[in-house]
Amino acid sequence: MSENKNYKKTLNLPKTSFAMKANLTQREPQMRKQWAKEKIYQKIREARKNSKPYILHDGPPYANGDIHMGHVINKVLKDVVVKYKTMRGFDAPYVPGWDCHGLPIEAKVMTELGDEAADMEKLEIRKRCKKYASKYVKLQSRQFASLGVFGNYEDPYLTMVPAYEKGILEVFGKLVEQGLVYKQLKPIHWSVGCQTALADAELEYKDITSPSIYVNFPAEREAAEKLINLGLAEQGETACFMIWTTTPWTLCANLAVAVHPGLEYASVKYQKNGKKYASLVCTERIEAAVQAAGISEYAVSEARVKGAELEGLRYSHPFITEKPTESDAYFVVQADYVTTEDGTGLVHTAPGHGTEDYMTGVKNGLEIYSPVDENGTYDDTVPDFLAGKNVLKVDEEVIERLSAKGLLFARKDLLHSYPHCWRSRMPVIFRATEQWFAGVDIKLEDTGKTLREMAVASTDEVRWIPGWGKKRIAGMLESRPDWCLSRQRSWGLPIPVFVNSEGRSLLTPESVAAAAEHIGRKGSDSWFTDSPKEILGEDFDLPEGFSFDDLEKEENIFDVWFESGCSWHSVAANRGWDLPVDLYLEGSDQHRGWFQLSLLPALGAMHRAPFKNVLTHGFTVDAEGHKQSKSLGNYVNAMEEIEKYGSDILRLWVSSVNYQEDMRCSDELIGRMRDSYRKIRNTIRYILSNIKDFTPEEATAFEDMEPIDQWALYRYNFMVKNVINDYDNFVFHKVFAGVYNFCTVEMSNIYMDVVKDRLYCELPESPSRKSCQTVLWKILNGLIKLAAPIMVHTAEEAWASLEQKDENCESVHLSLINDADQQVLDSADQEKWKTIFEIRDEVLRKLEELRQNQTIGSNQQASVAVKADESTADLLEQFGADNFAELCIISEAKIERAENLEISACKSANDKCQRCWNYFASVGEDAENPDLCKRCAEAVKQTSAV
Repeated sequence: MSENKNYKKTLNLPKTSFAMKANLTQREPQMRKQWAKEKIYQKIREARKNSKPYILHDGPPYANGDIHMGHVINKVLKDVVVKYKTMRGFDAPYVPGWDCHGLPIEAKVMTELGDEAADMEKLEIRKRCKKYASKYVKLQSRQFASLGVFGNYEDPYLTMVPAYEKGILEVFGKLVEQGLVYKQLKPIHWSVGCQTALADAELEYKDITSPSIYVNFPAEREAAEKLINLGLAEQGETACFMIWTTTPWTLCANLAVAVHPGLEYASVKYQKNGKKYASLVCTERIEAAVQAAGISEYAVSEARVKGAELEGLRYSHPFITEKPTESDAYFVVQADYVTTEDGTGLVHTAPGHGTEDYMTGVKNGLEIYSPVDENGTYDDTVPDFLAGKNVLKVDEEVIERLSAKGLLFARKDLLHSYPHCWRSRMPVIFRATEQWFAGVDIKLEDTGKTLREMAVASTDEVRWIPGWGKKRIAGMLESRPDWCLSRQRSWGLPIPVFVNSEGRSLLTPESVAAAAEHIGRKGSDSWFTDSPKEILGEDFDLPEGFSFDDLEKEENIFDVWFESGCSWHSVAANRGWDLPVDLYLEGSDQHRGWFQLSLLPALGAMHRAPFKNVLTHGFTVDAEGHKQSKSLGNYVNAMEEIEKYGSDILRLWVSSVNYQEDMRCSDELIGRMRDSYRKIRNTIRYILSNIKDFTPEEATAFEDMEPIDQWALYRYNFMVKNVINDYDNFVFHKVFAGVYNFCTVEMSNIYMDVVKDRLYCELPESPSRKSCQTVLWKILNGLIKLAAPIMVHTAEEAWASLEQKDENCESVHLSLINDADQQVLDSADQEKWKTIFEIRDEVLRKLEELRQNQTIGSNQQASVAVKADESTADLLEQFGADNFAELCIISEAKIERAENLEISACKSANDKCQRCWNYFASVGEDAENPDLCKRCAEAVKQTSAV
């Protein structure tokens, strides 16, 4: 051990003893101030600058409020990874980021402005939004730092700064170059409350009750005659096509009825109000339909037809007398997506209000008709009884109109999951608008594959933690629609599109590159202040048909998810990090959010995933497993918890739960972690107090150690090996369990209890005491380091209190976590130790019986005899009777031979040593110290002589 030096350089923390008696909330802020003063994070970066990099790329939270427990979990998990990788010798920078654009921030600002917003220019609204975002970037930076999270807070990444915006446009230009970007009138999710298009990642699904209605669409004369000829209707019956819908408000936009070509259809014959009907329904859905209507008197036609035979048959709209002017309409079409899971097997088709409806409309030349304004009200192309009304409030009026016309077959209320806007919390509608899209089924010229195909294939190349994440995101990618990139709001990065008076759009790789350079210099506000010529540059070579005199700028902004989804380029690539980065770590909702929407632009622009590993965590629920909310009163305030318990308690709680599932969280559950914290802390304190007179030069070689010391060092290294493996595999609750169990079981319950006699009663220079101190010193250095990624403040304070360090580091976070000592692990005879501890357990049971009947008051009063077979007795004798007595904390142990294991215990006949409290035969032998045993008498004499 001669290579170890007496290192005393340490962080200049406020002077105190290593007590930590319920003062975390006072000590932690002082420590963080000292970290900042000493520039510890910068020193870590400098110390690792030539090491192998490990890049965890931060997913940006919105800069719009105080942090919550979700932030705590996310940031602590990230910080544990970064600190661990740093302490394993990697160059692991952490650059925090914030999503500064978008609806969450704009909605907050608009609420604060109230009526004042109506008269404001767009640039003024953007100015207010920027100020709001900047405020919360600073606030959240302080709050994340208060968790002990190290990072480059002086130079974070913000999606609203010009350099980042330029990076977004550079990626967008690549997608344009690949032919993936197009503009089209098609239905998208539309937020009525926020008056903008929404992406799938911006939807929340909630259960709502909707009217479920079965409606008859009367067949026109020629169609009715054909149905009669097919045996599906008779003269005197009103032949109808029966549809089913849960969105009655969309019926005014109906242009077709879809059937499956292979399904079988028949007609349900019944009478209502003296009128006879023959309503076409898929045969598999007839029973469900008549049950919904509650009718018992009906008949089913004997005739059956396939859906393909119905194609082209026309019907009359149930309450609109005129067809839309731009296309033929009101006829039966074929569609393979029609199923028999619900409904009637005939699907009401409104091409302007549904994805499948849209595709059917395009295929059959139907108008993409959407008579709904951006505020969710009908325009004047609908019947007068609906015009100007909110579409989410007219279902009952539509149903009443259908009933009055005798075309409502049945009505039931249905509880079902329905998409809502993530900001307004209002139900969304499908509404056809002209938007910019990134096509996932367009083939890239240089790969011959679509973006969807590339994305699904890439999931095999990424490690998903937990493993089910791969299947989840692959399923989402297989079914996702084209990405709607455009939004109709103020606060965001404008999509750099120019348009001339003929309505032609100018969007080329060259025009995007020119806009990127301009915005990179002047910021995105310049899009609203500068002319097309200023943005593109006077020398820009305009395509044929375009001139600067006839060029206007569009004012759509990018989906905020596209902005954050380009961070692998704007942050990682532009900071010189190699791609793909090592890790993305976010909540499990980001499979359809940031993970997916980072993957798609990366594949489009550079044809590979931006990450090697993707780790997801669950969300907090209350102690009963219910979702937390302020209104329910089960909300846990993150900042209050930090102020109440200290950050290390929260960090310990985060490390103790299985983050791969939803995590039960309450003030009580977090408070319980104080006990676990104290047990780890007390182990550290105990060791510190017992090695103050030890120097590494006095260390005992492993082969010369006392047997129980060798066992302790073996158990420590066994724990180190497992904990490092758990860290490497991101299983942090096992890291916690490994450290906690080692401190409470091996150390507190066994080793520290066993060796306290040696530590307190042997002479300071005793070889057996130095053997024990060597083990404690080795364990303490390693234990502090292993705990440091989680208990960041406690480990730092312990490191500062450790006078003899095994590394010359002023901060524990600059030190290295070393591998387990394989030689120690290989030297352990596990079967021997298993046998010894099994016998010890039997001894302790005997002693407990003696204590229960008050024969002894403590184990030290006992004398034990162990009878065992030859091999076991040999093992115990080799171990040593005195060592076994020490292990059991008894005064005397005798080893004898017998056929079977027999253990007897009795009260010792010896007197008690008043110094070590053991009962030894040598008590009284020293005339000068008649109340001491021989060992203690000699120790007292030598100490007195000194």
